[in-house]
Amino acid sequence: MKPLRTIALFDCQSFYASVEKAAHPEYKDMPVAIGDPERRSGIILAACPLAKKKGVTTAERIGEALGKCPELIIIRPRMEEYLRVSLDITGIYRTFTDLVEPFSIDEQFLDLTGSSNLFGPPVEIAKQIQEKVMMQTGVYVRAGISSTKILAKTACDNFAKKHPEGIFVLPIEEIAEHLWPLPIHQMYMVASKMTQHLMMMGIQTIGDLARRDLGKLKQQMRAKFGKNSDIKAEYYWRIANGIDDGLVRPGVYGEQKTIGAGRALQTHKYTQAWQVLVMLFELCCIVGRRARQNGVIGYVVSLSCSTDSGGFSRQMTISQPTNIDDEIFENAKHIFDKNWNKQPVGRLSVDLSGLVEEGTIQLDLFDDRDKKINMLKVMDNIKDRYGDDAIMRASSLTEAGQARERAKMIGGHYK
Repeated sequence: MKPLRTIALFDCQSFYASVEKAAHPEYKDMPVAIGDPERRSGIILAACPLAKKKGVTTAERIGEALGKCPELIIIRPRMEEYLRVSLDITGIYRTFTDLVEPFSIDEQFLDLTGSSNLFGPPVEIAKQIQEKVMMQTGVYVRAGISSTKILAKTACDNFAKKHPEGIFVLPIEEIAEHLWPLPIHQMYMVASKMTQHLMMMGIQTIGDLARRDLGKLKQQMRAKFGKNSDIKAEYYWRIANGIDDGLVRPGVYGEQKTIGAGRALQTHKYTQAWQVLVMLFELCCIVGRRARQNGVIGYVVSLSCSTDSGGFSRQMTISQPTNIDDEIFENAKHIFDKNWNKQPVGRLSVDLSGLVEEGTIQLDLFDDRDKKINMLKVMDNIKDRYGDDAIMRASSLTEAGQARERAKMIGGHYK
């Protein structure tokens, strides 16, 4: 039997709101939430604990939140700053172990197995990390500790966040005592629909699932979801039993198989072909730039288009793999022209797949594609240095373009 590892999942409490409170000491004792203060119909991205005590919840509309808490301070999100602080916190974690795996912008796995000789028992390490992160960033972190990533995540979400010290250790031999009595909807990766399905199978608690014979569970899953649901059944059963062979892998994101970009659109603004094509070209430029940044070219261009009556999703394989904006657009436009039903467009996305590394395919010596790629890379460098709006196509300055406004954002939120 392999020796058990010591794995922790560290989570930043109300991360965006905590960063803003650290930056604005005058808001220390005030309810703060993150969102666009100019859009009452926008949603709350994060709320500090004080705001949550007053009933404010993440993902509710700003207008509703202000109705519950009129004194609520709404701060416009600064994604660039949140990313910077997240990287600073990663740096702190790495002073305790080299094995740090980002799980999200505010959650990271740490393998502390080899750290005890230097820094003490796992709980003491967690306390040191809490103190160091708070002192350097003003952000409070909680930690779930166990022998697997699944149990560390479970310990953090279900116990550490409610524990006075923000730290909870969940040994695998104690899951029957602590984890199994919890209602099934509190299990990792079980959303509302799956909760309903499991409850219809007589599974009310995590323990009910853990104790269910795996063969019987697979049979029930097949009856509910079809013959290919054995993997799903075993996946949930393993989570309930704390079984997880995954290691903490620094910087692991998997080999990229697709590069894409998409936008939700206001349908009343995208009713004519030229308006949609302006947006389509902007997306193709984003995809091309990302492909060049990753040093890849692709054989398959895909387009998905949502309209009031449904929409379509199509792809086409091209003879010469590309990461050139114009060529991606030419193929995406061909798909659009052939399939659009003239209905207003509510969402558009472009993908480049069938990826291979640049240089693995011999370019045609008699065309100027290499010159185009070099020119685009020069433009990429200028944008990297001076911002995405340093160079822009004229079409993006029309009412249908979003590139100029998006240049002020990261991940759809203002920097």
